[in-house]
Amino acid sequence: METILIILFSLGILVWLVFLLDALIGLRNLDALEKEAKLETGPLLSVIVAARNEEKQIRASILSQLKQTYINVEWILVNDRSTDDTGKIMDELAEADTRIRVFHINGLPNGWLGKNHALYKGTLQAAGRWLLFTDADVRYEEDAFAKALHYFERHELDLLTAAPNLNATHFWLKSFVAFFLFGFSYFKRPWMANNPKSKIGTGIGAFNLVSKAAYESFGTHEKIKMRPDDDLQLGMKMKRAGYRQRIVTALHLIEVEWYGSLKEAFIGLEKNTFAGLNYRISMVFFSIFGVFVTNVLPFLTIFSPNKTIALLSLGNIVLSGIHYCLIIRRMTVFSPALFLVLPITALLFIYSIIRASFLTFKRGGIVWRGTTYRLSELREKE
Repeated sequence: METILIILFSLGILVWLVFLLDALIGLRNLDALEKEAKLETGPLLSVIVAARNEEKQIRASILSQLKQTYINVEWILVNDRSTDDTGKIMDELAEADTRIRVFHINGLPNGWLGKNHALYKGTLQAAGRWLLFTDADVRYEEDAFAKALHYFERHELDLLTAAPNLNATHFWLKSFVAFFLFGFSYFKRPWMANNPKSKIGTGIGAFNLVSKAAYESFGTHEKIKMRPDDDLQLGMKMKRAGYRQRIVTALHLIEVEWYGSLKEAFIGLEKNTFAGLNYRISMVFFSIFGVFVTNVLPFLTIFSPNKTIALLSLGNIVLSGIHYCLIIRRMTVFSPALFLVLPITALLFIYSIIRASFLTFKRGGIVWRGTTYRLSELREKE
């Protein structure tokens, strides 16, 4: 057993060194949107918001968007079969501002996830040169659009995605959000979207800005119509198809409360955890094993009487801590001191993977916003 641990932790140190070097290089090419100049007038921007049962969030989100300094904007709000007052609020917003148009969807065709279908229907009504896909719970500072469009044009992009401030009010939720971003960074390497030679792309649902011409040429949301992680897949597939893409941070321009509590986070991750692991059991086990060995086990074995194991454990902790601090300082407004509870948060994350995968199999699919999508359908569209 000791020999196995020595081999694991020795490999772990090598892996963390690779991750650390990759992050150091990648983060150097990750721009902050706050530093960008503004484009205050130009072609029409179409903002498309699809919402289902978002009565608590949507009014504040849209009102923050209506204050943008970029003036040539239209809003297309798509009410996706809501059973609360979302549609009513949308209609009230449209009555107060002529730049807003509202479309109500009452049914869902076969072969589509609700949000993807609603976004696609919204694009059919869009007249803008650019399309901005954003969520109904995102809040914007007034220069967000202007800075994003200037950056988009300056880099001659087809798609720009922006990482918002993921706001969290409770300690354990903050630690969970931080760990999610930490893990996402080395699993998906989002900064590689900024490398034109790389086929790795990314996308964030809070802010996916795409040229309409590129979006239509790519094949629209019809290419990802059964993907619950549509935002990520749009960026990944467009980059793989050769479209020009970049990711930036916008921590002081765009904010979203990812989830209101840890329980909500577990429920929210039910829909896309298994999708993110490509619907493969082997990837579920690999993820659980990887998270435990890299983020939990060293914190236990550092107390081993075997000095070699203890020192290797310490090396893994130090290197992962440096990597964690780099990511947290660049991708969030949280304190890197959250690393102190990393093993506990890692166990919570492992629980979320197990929970989401188990429920997906138990239900035979995912339940998203009140609609059940069969696993056979989800896999079929891969």
